[in-house]
Amino acid sequence: MNKYLEQLIELSKLDKEIDDFGPRIAKVEKMLKLSLDKERDLKLQAESFQADIADAKLKKAKNEAHLAELSAKLKDLTKKSSLVKTAKEIKALQLEEEISKEQCDFANDEINRLDKIIDLKQTNIAALQEKIADAVKEAEEIKASIDSQIQAIEEERKNVYQAKDELVSGMSQKILTFYQKIRKWAQNSTVVPVKKQACYGCFMRMNDKTYASVLKQDDIVTCPHCGRILYKEIEEVKA
Repeated sequence: MNKYLEQLIELSKLDKEIDDFGPRIAKVEKMLKLSLDKERDLKLQAESFQADIADAKLKKAKNEAHLAELSAKLKDLTKKSSLVKTAKEIKALQLEEEISKEQCDFANDEINRLDKIIDLKQTNIAALQEKIADAVKEAEEIKASIDSQIQAIEEERKNVYQAKDELVSGMSQKILTFYQKIRKWAQNSTVVPVKKQACYGCFMRMNDKTYASVLKQDDIVTCPHCGRILYKEIEEVKA
């Protein structure tokens, strides 16, 4: 194989490895993000329940205050009932007493309803606290695992960059410039194999003359359709 072609194939592989490091790290970090998002959502739910409890307690306090006022009012009406003389006054007091008792019943019902809400929300918060604790533990474990994985990837990336630097230092500047010019638009398909007489960059079939040149691998051959650098794909022979 042509020396320069061999170098270009190797350079293309190294560049692809380098470009793959970013997505690999992002994929690993996504695991932690999902875990942290889960923890955050659980905490937001707990905060929402806490807000519901605070609101219910405030309403309960208002109803209790109103109930105390009504109780005092009923006592006052009882005192007045012994002082009234006319049937009209007695009827007015009875009506006022009935309304106050109805309001007392409503306030008591509302207090009971709010107590149930508070109990339910507190039960929900207790259940969430367990889930939050599990989520925090899970996030810590994932972070420890991710730190280890990222460290390994970074070490691998360092070695690949070193291999590329060593390769590039021994390459012809003219060949390197030619490669980089194609890579600007072809990215990681700058150097592609030929399979079944077709370029595996644009998948167009090439003529016999170009294909023969690729098979010889004596020179750098580019695809007549897309301009990518071509090399012979070694196909496995089926038994």
